[in-house]
Amino acid sequence: MASALTFREKIAGYRKRKWITPKIEEALLGFHDTYCASLEKHNMPVEKYEPIFDTYLELVKEHLEKPFVFEPYHKKVCHPFDFYAFGVNFLKPLVDEKKSTVSGKENLQEIAKHLEKKHNVIFFANHQIEADPQALSVLLDDLYPEIASNMIFVAGERVLTDPLAVPFSMGRNLLCIYSKRYIDTPPEKKTEKQLHNKRTMELMSTLLKEGGKCIYVAPSGGRDRANAEGIVEVAHLDPQNITMFYLMAQKAAHPTFFYPMALSTYDLLPPPDTIQVELGEQRNAKRGAIHLSIGECLDMETFSGSHHTDKQARRQARADYVWKEICKNYRKIVR
Repeated sequence: MASALTFREKIAGYRKRKWITPKIEEALLGFHDTYCASLEKHNMPVEKYEPIFDTYLELVKEHLEKPFVFEPYHKKVCHPFDFYAFGVNFLKPLVDEKKSTVSGKENLQEIAKHLEKKHNVIFFANHQIEADPQALSVLLDDLYPEIASNMIFVAGERVLTDPLAVPFSMGRNLLCIYSKRYIDTPPEKKTEKQLHNKRTMELMSTLLKEGGKCIYVAPSGGRDRANAEGIVEVAHLDPQNITMFYLMAQKAAHPTFFYPMALSTYDLLPPPDTIQVELGEQRNAKRGAIHLSIGECLDMETFSGSHHTDKQARRQARADYVWKEICKNYRKIVR
């Protein structure tokens, strides 16, 4: 019997047959090498986790052959292949669960009660790594598995089109939008993207009217990054994004409650130092602890600066208030 091919040999064969591009090959190899090196460093049996990378390679290949098209509201795909479980199982070996923490459990309990009553909950959160949805599942599956699996994430174009991200995105509930950062790229697609965003917002309005929905949104529109001193900073929030969700929630038939969420996941899969327009960023995996803090319910009406008569100043003050609440919770968990 012929010996099984190594992942590197499989990759080479796929590239030779032109099933994957050289750029995809390079990104997959870098991801695989850093993933395995991190496990070896922590005395974890790499061979136990090789099959998940083999599956990942097949899923990337399938997407390249027949790209998956996300609807404005995408429901997680669990049959015939469970993409939700795949994503969680892929990330889990990188997470040191014994050292990972969840703060604000009393607020999570409150949130669970809201959802049972068909109230809506919207998390205004920071965003650090592409795999934050999977990180939340690792942290919440033992405490509130239904919150983790049913959460709806507001997702940008990149995680819907990058072949290395698509297999993970397919396993989550997503409201798919084009962020302001990329809506003009390319210029001829701007109107089409704006119409898509309008359709997504209409669908979100419908979901809120149904009630019992839990939505995660990062109002900054991007991931946190390290400053010149190497300290990861919580990105500032876009007042327009905060206002849009607030106004839409007011139109819902069910009450909607807003909570600040702080995530510390950066070291697992750090984003590039600079924002990249092109797809195909390198992914460098590193095992470690991750942390989550859920703050108290936000008062979206009364806050420092809510007295402003100027609408734009009031919206900026609301965004600053939400950002400070996220930062306050972030300071509780940064290590």
